[in-house]
Amino acid sequence: MFGMSFAEIMIIAVIAILFLGPDKLPSTMVQIAKFFKSFKSSVNDAKTSFEQEIKLQELKEETVEYKKKLDDAATSVRKTVSFDELEEIKKSTTGVTDTFNDIKNSMDKVNDMKNDPLGVKKTFDSTSTKEKGED
Repeated sequence: MFGMSFAEIMIIAVIAILFLGPDKLPSTMVQIAKFFKSFKSSVNDAKTSFEQEIKLQELKEETVEYKKKLDDAATSVRKTVSFDELEEIKKSTTGVTDTFNDIKNSMDKVNDMKNDPLGVKKTFDSTSTKEKGED
């Protein structure tokens, strides 16, 4: 652990036996082992927390960088679309709108034909309006 040799460990053990006595030495060794275990656990917890904070900081920095890139891309897109291009888009959509209106008119005619396939109502309506106009 600390790079001690066997002779150094033996000297420390002899001093501990003389100082504490053979009765208290085992309980003292257990307490010292518990202390080192809890100390090591605390150091590992602190290390883990520190590493998590570093990762969070890195993620924040990456997020800011991506946000900046996204904002720059949005700005460049806004700059590339000119008013002339917007006019071209408007003209192309006008043709689509006209097509939709033509389809709607055709659908109205089809619906009229479905309701009166022979055109009887139309003929009847036009003759009745002529008769009313003559009165």
